Amino acid sequence: MSFVINAMPPQVPARVVEKLSRVETATVGHTRHWGFMDRGIQGVLPGRRAAGTAVTVQIPGQDSAMLHHALGLLRPGDVLVVDRMGDDRHACLGGGVALAAKLAGAVAAVVDGPCTDFSEIRLHDFPVWCRGPSPITTRVYAIGGSLNAVIGCGGVTVNPGDAVVLDESGVLVLPPGEAEDVADAALARQEREKDLWAKLRAGAKIGDLSGATAKIKAAMGKG
Repeated sequence: MSFVINAMPPQVPARVVEKLSRVETATVGHTRHWGFMDRGIQGVLPGRRAAGTAVTVQIPGQDSAMLHHALGLLRPGDVLVVDRMGDDRHACLGGGVALAAKLAGAVAAVVDGPCTDFSEIRLHDFPVWCRGPSPITTRVYAIGGSLNAVIGCGGVTVNPGDAVVLDESGVLVLPPGEAEDVADAALARQEREKDLWAKLRAGAKIGDLSGATAKIKAAMGKG
């Protein structure tokens, strides 16, 4: 396997990232059913939320040389997205890598595979999403890998420069040209949801508000 190193991508505008940082992935999931990573990829730090620009890394098996190289190029606001090429045994990210990414200014990391040193990741307070823990780690072999190429992570195609939204429900990847519209729609829906909560607290039934009860009655009447 050879090495591919491409230029760092343009970053998602700060105003868009600010909006995305307030978006719940589950809100977007009401209307958009693509761009969501496999639900097996979960946050190590409970309740955390982050948003930023995807910097993509692809590394094979036990080799994390390209990941270590990428850490020296990360910028404030980046999200490190790592394609493990199907490896689910070796942890490429632990306490040291988490600290290096945080000190570079990265806001989060996503690994389509296991990580290690969860207690150290929590100590460094660096948000990481992965497929759980593993005690077996990668090595720096320099077999091959890519930086800022199109990758697959959690069943989603990720382009360098994509917008990434991460929270306790999962990980969402958005093309940068669509990110602001998606954010605006989600934030408006989250505001409307507050009205729903008020009505429920006042005694309304959710089946009446959603239309579910009326649909069931209509269906039973037709039967």
